[in-house]
Amino acid sequence: VQLQASGGGLVQAGVSLRLSCVGSGRTFNRYAVGWFRQAPGKERDFVAAITWNGGSTSYADSVKGRFTISRDNAKKTVYLQMNSLKPEDTAVYYCAADSTGWVLKSEGSEYDFWGQGTQVTVSS
Repeated sequence: VQLQASGGGLVQAGVSLRLSCVGSGRTFNRYAVGWFRQAPGKERDFVAAITWNGGSTSYADSVKGRFTISRDNAKKTVYLQMNSLKPEDTAVYYCAADSTGWVLKSEGSEYDFWGQGTQVTVSS
């Protein structure tokens, strides 16, 4: 499984962005997918996760109510809709895939595959 994240950019606080994570491989649609982010000088943090069929999702407290994770398995794509962006959301965002597709995990070390990351910069 290979992952390609995109959609980042430089935006002002309060606006929205949608990140995409496109997966390859015949089994991608069976994987749970998580989004993580890493700000300069900080550890990688969990953002959101979704099960293989989109039936369950989980979010970090810092993004609940502002971010929405979804997926379109026909397109092999997982989205992260980010609304009401704040300067503290500035980070490189990564998507990751976990073969235990029905379980939501927030620990990055439990994911099997990672994308290359996309930069999100929010100015105040």
